[in-house]
Amino acid sequence: MLMPYSPGPAPLTRMADGTVKQISPFTGTEVWTVPGRGNRPISHPVAEIHRITDAERTHACAFCSARYLDTPPEKSRVVARPDGGFERIDAVPAAALFDTTAEFRRVPNLFEILSYDYWHANHGYEIPDAARERMEAYLADPAGAAHVEAVARTKLKAAGADPASWRSMSEDARYEYLAAFFAGGHDVIVGRRHFTDDAVDTSGLAGSGTLTPAEHRAYMRLAVAATADLYRANRWVRYVAVFQNWLRPAGASFDHLHKQLVGIDERGVLAALELQRVRTNPNLYNELGVDYAAYNGLLVASNEHAVAFAGFGHRYPTLEVYSTSAMCEPWLMSRSEVDSVSDLVHALHAATGVDVPSNEEWHHKPVDVDQPMPWHITLKWRVSTLAGFEGGTKIYLNTIDPWNLRERVVARLEDLRADRLIAPMAVGDECPHEPNRLMYNPVLGR
Repeated sequence: MLMPYSPGPAPLTRMADGTVKQISPFTGTEVWTVPGRGNRPISHPVAEIHRITDAERTHACAFCSARYLDTPPEKSRVVARPDGGFERIDAVPAAALFDTTAEFRRVPNLFEILSYDYWHANHGYEIPDAARERMEAYLADPAGAAHVEAVARTKLKAAGADPASWRSMSEDARYEYLAAFFAGGHDVIVGRRHFTDDAVDTSGLAGSGTLTPAEHRAYMRLAVAATADLYRANRWVRYVAVFQNWLRPAGASFDHLHKQLVGIDERGVLAALELQRVRTNPNLYNELGVDYAAYNGLLVASNEHAVAFAGFGHRYPTLEVYSTSAMCEPWLMSRSEVDSVSDLVHALHAATGVDVPSNEEWHHKPVDVDQPMPWHITLKWRVSTLAGFEGGTKIYLNTIDPWNLRERVVARLEDLRADRLIAPMAVGDECPHEPNRLMYNPVLGR
């Protein structure tokens, strides 16, 4: 039974000594920012800096552009067109992998969070016809068969098994083992560059903010399309978690730009908490989200279809981007609506810098929910480590309060805009604010 809505504590309270206490209006998470603790450095520069060799530029890790065969067979890639645009190519055969240069690739994660076996054993999931046809075509090509065998051996070795055991497996066992490479629900969107094209040493990592706005749009559109595809491919998927871990302190296995998409059979704890609170107050996204941020001087940037602000009630300094589209699902939005979100996310990454570990987390309306919930993305700076105080009190210490975060980012965005390194947008005090910008219209599905 839902409890009647009643206003909770104010999301932001500034104490007499300057301490800022924050309460997330969506999760109830309590966060304090204590004066002085924000003076600690937030960047994590590359530990070992040396001049980049020609080999390192394309071979530094398994995601690099000369190592396409180190990952499972790709589902799709985005390539640059001569006119400066981009196009997607699906199901590239092994023999043609190096015929084009992928700006971004969608490949299965070799070590899935929820494996194909999980879906098969718990839900009776079978390989969809489209994936089966792609798998059979790939294996019919000798180059494709050799590729998947090499990747399978790598996976067996990582699991502690003898790679040579692949040869002794039955045909049926091999087929089931390879199913995850074609019908799994955990994908990775990988960028072309490990280092920026003009980098001279290993400090020049290529992150989201070093892409051009056009490249970042292509990157985002591929992730949006992949999200929709994961829903279509498996009817037991109730939510697709989309996230990006940048640098090892933020959970990245490689310091190489990539997003991850994971289909799960639950909505997830955060989505469930958010939904519960939104059901009691459908205008929550305005009252204690965008409007609240605007009234408290926290808007960072805005454009035609999106708005960004310094978030509150997060364990880490967090920037938030909200789509103002009438559509909740990003894959149903117009191209300009998705591009608007992309431009703000790209700008915030550029303002953050490649030396700051971060998590980019997407939030959208689960497919089995009738309550409108706008697509929004959070960019969290992983600049502190949770310790005993947080574990014992569940009060989290965030080293940078929302106002200081806003000032840092706005100053940097103004410089980036002047240098034309980000898309055109309103920044800081220029941002127009229309109250109830996310007000839902039942006729439009909002």
